[in-house]
Amino acid sequence: MTSLVKWILILFGLISVIANIVIVCLYSGRLPKCSSKPHHVFKGKHNERSAMFADLSAEEYLQVRDYMSNQKDLNISVNAFTKPSGNFLFLIDILLPMKADALGYLDNNKPKPVREATAVVFYGTLGYIKEYVVGPLPNPIYHRDVTVKRYKEELPINARTVTIGEYALIFKFINEEVFTKLGKIVKESFDVSKEKTLNGFEGMPRGVKSGERQTWISFFRDLSGMYIHPVGLEVLINHESTNASLWSVKRLLYNGQYFDSVEDLLKQYDAGTVTKIVYKPIQNYASLKPRSKPTGLSPQQFYAQGKRFSVKNNHVMYLEWSFAFGLSSLTGMRVFDIRFKGERIVYELSVQEAMSVYGSITPGMILTKFLDSSIGIGRFAHELVRGVDCPYAATYIDTFRYIDVSAPHRFRNSICIFEHNTGRPLRRHFSDFFSNSYGGMVNSALVFRTITAIGNYDYLWDFIFYQSGSVEAKVHATGYISSSFNVDGNLKYGHQVAENTIGNIHTHFINFKVDLDVLGVENVFQTKDMKFMNVSLPWMPERYAMVPQLVEAQLKTEKEAALRYDTKTPRYLHIASNRTNRWGHQRSYRLQVVSFTGDSLPETEPEEKSMSWARYKVAITKHKDSEQTSSSLYSQNNMWTPAVDFSKYIEDDENIENQDLVAWVTTGFLHIPHAEDIPNTVTVGNGGGVILRPHNYFDEDPSIHSPDGVYISPGSEGNCENNKMACLTEDSCTPIIEPFTYNGFEGTMKFEE
Repeated sequence: MTSLVKWILILFGLISVIANIVIVCLYSGRLPKCSSKPHHVFKGKHNERSAMFADLSAEEYLQVRDYMSNQKDLNISVNAFTKPSGNFLFLIDILLPMKADALGYLDNNKPKPVREATAVVFYGTLGYIKEYVVGPLPNPIYHRDVTVKRYKEELPINARTVTIGEYALIFKFINEEVFTKLGKIVKESFDVSKEKTLNGFEGMPRGVKSGERQTWISFFRDLSGMYIHPVGLEVLINHESTNASLWSVKRLLYNGQYFDSVEDLLKQYDAGTVTKIVYKPIQNYASLKPRSKPTGLSPQQFYAQGKRFSVKNNHVMYLEWSFAFGLSSLTGMRVFDIRFKGERIVYELSVQEAMSVYGSITPGMILTKFLDSSIGIGRFAHELVRGVDCPYAATYIDTFRYIDVSAPHRFRNSICIFEHNTGRPLRRHFSDFFSNSYGGMVNSALVFRTITAIGNYDYLWDFIFYQSGSVEAKVHATGYISSSFNVDGNLKYGHQVAENTIGNIHTHFINFKVDLDVLGVENVFQTKDMKFMNVSLPWMPERYAMVPQLVEAQLKTEKEAALRYDTKTPRYLHIASNRTNRWGHQRSYRLQVVSFTGDSLPETEPEEKSMSWARYKVAITKHKDSEQTSSSLYSQNNMWTPAVDFSKYIEDDENIENQDLVAWVTTGFLHIPHAEDIPNTVTVGNGGGVILRPHNYFDEDPSIHSPDGVYISPGSEGNCENNKMACLTEDSCTPIIEPFTYNGFEGTMKFEE
């Protein structure tokens, strides 16, 4: 082959490649943009009355703050750095309306409930905490003290959450009374200097009895992912007094050895009677920076014919579903007035509490029991990262909060809503025998999500709305495990996951409130299960067989319906109406709990009262507006005499037949950390939830009426009439991509003015 021919062939090849690229580009350019306007026609309109469940707006927060600060007799500061000795307006949140008033307004055109807020004030000068109702909103003109009405007693000041102002003083105290005095030790052991410090992580509760405020602080390297970089130093500080000048160091732990004071540690260190920790630099194995260069994109989701859901203010419509939503600073995500095909199924579905109990030999972990609502679950719902935390094309919603701040904070894109193809059919059948056909339906559901980063752990909270009429409340945990320094005996409480680092065993318990209203508020609680019965065969009476049989019961009182984790419970649990479906069965919704919890804290432990809800897989109580939550803001720091003891909701043992019923559902998982939890725990397998499933509520599966159904019979394989997938190529379009933005660091905690 001559060189001329070779060059001609090369030129021909280049021309062919260029021509193909041009053709592809021209064809791509002709693809229409995917519609931003939905093709779906919504049934009904957004319910403007749902606004009564909406979180306070920035303007309302400011109005309440200014009203309270202007009441001279209250002597309140709104400065986030107010010292514990001052009077600080810690929290402002919406006060939910009484249920009867809300239903009257929603269903019977009764007057709109007065919009009010709750304001929480820490009175450091007087030694107690007060809760006020402030209203009406907008433009409040009154306040009233409701503390004793709500909790049946006054709230002691040491039940308060540690504020930004108190943290600032704690950090100053640690620097002056520990790091400065232990200068030689912290330099040699941890390389601490003016430019380099250690970070602290607190154990809770703060003491062993009511009134105490003594906190073990464990120290970690100042690296990203500090939670898995323990250094072997822990300090117990007494900060019971609201006067910081009276605080003191009570004990220290250095490399597994206890010391009575800073001076004691210094003396023994210099005398050589201490096994010294020798500092050595390490690579940050906790870093989440990718260790391989990112290449390409993962599969992305977009809406070819616009979104089939609509969000207006705090109200959502999706196919046959509608609901109102909110995000409490304390308890997190919640939805109200959930309706399917226009009928209310659930009045309230909400997160109540997230609790963890840890095991360790070191003091920073040995007594630790975290109750996250006392810190604020919703408080730490930061901006969601588009395309990672939620699909890129999701709808994102901003929220505002007022907790431990001087002014309301805006958290951009802290809620996302999206329709999601789960990747498996909701239902399907291929008929191989007799009448050949295929019928199926994609499982496309609406997801309402937020993610809360509470210290080391990140919780993904999902409420999922399925076209079968089911609702799922689900939680997954990720983030960093808590760890402790590896000292003798600690391997009884976990596995070693890095050098000198023990991942401590712990439980995760999550409590949901499920206020089901099945065809009204007069419901009953029923259980169903199976048992094998030895029955004679009708055509052969002399022969017997063990046959599964349905076992049904209706529970009558709250104590009967408090189903404990340490006992066998029926597998079918129902909130039922006395009305029946076409086939004569009571229409009901089933509570299907998905849980892998460890054991709950023994009731002999004095702290157990603050988490008594964790005893029960499901507990059914008669609805009371005074029993709004299963935990409280004050549970963490006064575990021994908690302001809310859930077990008391059950003690009065009220009748629950034909009553307005609330289900309190506990789920979660046991976590024994392992090497694969480094650097982060993954969401796979680490979660739990509850599914609310229709059970004889309908006459048939409601998804059979969904426009997503597909049916194929022999000869109709390419027909689009009953199979939209056959014409998918005709609906090809180019997705509209919004630019990526992220402002998630705007709302982070700052400990300096």
